[in-house]
Amino acid sequence: MKKYLYSLFLLLPAFLLGQVGIKTTNPQQGLHVGGANSTVKIDGLSYPTNPNNLGPGNSSRVFVDANGDLILGTAQNNIAILFDAENYLKDERDPSINQITQHGYGDGYTYAGIPRDIPNSTFTLTEPAIIEINYSVSWNIEKNASTRVGDGQARAVQTLMYFRLGSYLGPVVTHDLDGNLIGGAFEIDGGTSTIGGGLGITGQYYTNNETGRGETENFHNTGSDYVKLPPGTYCPMFSAQLAVSNTNGAGAMKMYLGTGNDEVQIIAHYYN
Repeated sequence: MKKYLYSLFLLLPAFLLGQVGIKTTNPQQGLHVGGANSTVKIDGLSYPTNPNNLGPGNSSRVFVDANGDLILGTAQNNIAILFDAENYLKDERDPSINQITQHGYGDGYTYAGIPRDIPNSTFTLTEPAIIEINYSVSWNIEKNASTRVGDGQARAVQTLMYFRLGSYLGPVVTHDLDGNLIGGAFEIDGGTSTIGGGLGITGQYYTNNETGRGETENFHNTGSDYVKLPPGTYCPMFSAQLAVSNTNGAGAMKMYLGTGNDEVQIIAHYYN
């Protein structure tokens, strides 16, 4: 009897304090594991016991469910493809929709292009996420009435993607989840001088010396980028510029954005 009472008295401090320490004499939580190389093993999360364990050489994310139980989340809980379009923008050449007029360097970008399938041109975030964008946008270049550029000058063709909130007509998303300006200061909507929002800025040079020869279409710019966004519905949109160092005597050069297949992929990386 004395043996059992002695054991009970030894356990009383742990129950009274409500804290248990392993390798520590000063527990700071209900269960505190101390030591520089401390580890915790839970048999129910091990491989191959749990099908969500990614196996040897990999790390699996652990979540807490509504009951407070530790569980392994599936890969779908971490990363999801929200949007994947193979021909996103309208293909026709329309001055009111996707025409970019040549200008000198440093004059800013111009909004261009409208989604081809407008009802299905958005994606929705139900929780905060780091958004990965990948795009390949098509363009062609011409002089005046569909004739080739032949002056031999090097022109910069630069493109970027940005988001509008709700639909393709919604306000431009210029700041991320933390309130930081997205992509620096870029004029992505010439009519209203909206500042910020540019993602995946990329470009290339075009030059041609023959008015009767040389390619004018089927060019593509590709870009990738990341941005942290809050929950909401977003529509991917594009802005572009056609710039040349010397506009004197160069004629009315024009570029049309989205005249071929335009790929847009949006991937969410969830971190909560």
